[in-house]
Amino acid sequence: QVQLVESGGGLVQDGGSLRLSCVASGLTYHFSVYHMGWYRQAPGKQRELVASLTRSNVYNYGDSVKGRFTISRDNAKSTVYLQMDTLKPEDTAVYYCNVRFANYTHWGQGIQVTVSS
Repeated sequence: QVQLVESGGGLVQDGGSLRLSCVASGLTYHFSVYHMGWYRQAPGKQRELVASLTRSNVYNYGDSVKGRFTISRDNAKSTVYLQMDTLKPEDTAVYYCNVRFANYTHWGQGIQVTVSS
């Protein structure tokens, strides 16, 4: 079965950095044909897009993270990354990895990121 395993979360101070990783396995097709994304959900709020990277290397970022976060992928390792710099307390949330192809989508289990002030 498909698995998306996130890692790299944790507690960091205001202004700090973290790098999230998401390793995919069990996909039907090669990792390179999938669109990848990172989303987040804070308590009491809806899940929102953080960043996405299509198979054609089209980037998209949420307005609140532009200039601070960078998404990248390594197709040989079936991995997508999210480099998060200049973190703010309002970035505190559970971060989810997402894979998408045509009508198919799958979510990771989520990983907590907490930014202390």
